[in-house]
Amino acid sequence: MNQIMRLPPPIDPPAPPQRRRGARSGTFGILDIGSTKVVCIIARIEGDQAPRTLGFGWQRARGIKGGSVVDLEEAERAIRAAVGQAEVMADTQLRGAIVNLSCGQPESRQLHIQWPIAGRAVTEADLRAILHEGRRRCAEDGRETVHGFPLGFTVDATPGVEDPRGMICETLTARLHLVDAAQASLRNLGACLLRCDLEVEELVSAPFAAGLATLVEDEKQLGATVIDMGGGTTTLAVFAEGHLLHTAQLPVGGWHVTNDLARLLSTPLAHAERLKTLHGGVLGAPDDEREWLPVPLVGEAEDQIARVPRAMVVGIIRPRLEETFELIKDRLEAAGLSQEMGRRVVLTGGASQLVGVRELAARVLDRQVRLGRPHPVRGLPETASGPAFASPLGLLAWAAGEGRPLLDLVPGPDRAPGAFRRFVNWLRDRA
Repeated sequence: MNQIMRLPPPIDPPAPPQRRRGARSGTFGILDIGSTKVVCIIARIEGDQAPRTLGFGWQRARGIKGGSVVDLEEAERAIRAAVGQAEVMADTQLRGAIVNLSCGQPESRQLHIQWPIAGRAVTEADLRAILHEGRRRCAEDGRETVHGFPLGFTVDATPGVEDPRGMICETLTARLHLVDAAQASLRNLGACLLRCDLEVEELVSAPFAAGLATLVEDEKQLGATVIDMGGGTTTLAVFAEGHLLHTAQLPVGGWHVTNDLARLLSTPLAHAERLKTLHGGVLGAPDDEREWLPVPLVGEAEDQIARVPRAMVVGIIRPRLEETFELIKDRLEAAGLSQEMGRRVVLTGGASQLVGVRELAARVLDRQVRLGRPHPVRGLPETASGPAFASPLGLLAWAAGEGRPLLDLVPGPDRAPGAFRRFVNWLRDRA
């Protein structure tokens, strides 16, 4: 008797991943303007929703101090050079870019705003009105809102609502996290980029970007603090329940360590940086007193070289980094986030690579500390994949749709701050 062979039903191919809300289409650029380097990356989002680098350029920063523009001409040269390198590699010309926010002493504010609904359904217009009210309160202090993150809504007496649209209530209460910056500094940034023939398409908080580049999803949910130890500033961002809860910026970074070495050892800044990179650290070793390091002296002939024990170098670096972590601890305590920040700290940035920094941070902050390397990005040179590049790689993640709030409360397709964009348009009209 013939048997009929039954073939298994065909397996449907897996559906392609959905494009994240807010993800960029086509070719786009990101620009990281820091105190020690300027980085430009041109990329596109591929079918699996991951970015691929098409062009990369970086230059030593000039005209930037503490994250802010202090010399328009010098800053323009550095930005033009970095953008030019990326444009040549990608064979394209940028008209605008996603830019990191590190100027204007950025600060976090949490606001509770009550909005009358009067027994009807909540609409998108209500949510935008709530954000406008938050922006208005910031503008009263000469500040401009850069990010508006909803942390939750209360519909009448029902808390914990993520998306209240369509719900009927008398009063809607919103808990907002706003990141703002000084309007004057933002205007200087806009004027500088306009000189480079670039438009600011979006501004993204630098420590927030560093968190997107280095944190895993569980850390964002359970609570973690990212500390980005840059050249001119140290920034931090607190994440919990998938939200950005707090950011802060300290005017101290790796350059200050270099300056301490140069001043106390009477050596040129270039050699102090080399000494920090090759022999620096915060943990002592038994042989440090017997390991002598050559140190050229400022203003002396090249053959006039002093020698100092490595223990002396460690003794100069350690107090500065201890002070930095103490300041971070004070900022976190002042923000009242001891519960939300969890037990996890992730260090990133160039200065985090000094030997012993992780152990020192764990002792001062009394937290579990790990060193965070950015998630890999296709097409990016290996030299640009380390902790020093966490912020620009986080900007790529933002462009791919990561970290976007459930409700994008910032109005319009261009998400640069309103007053900032109006000022740039005014400059362009006068040009």
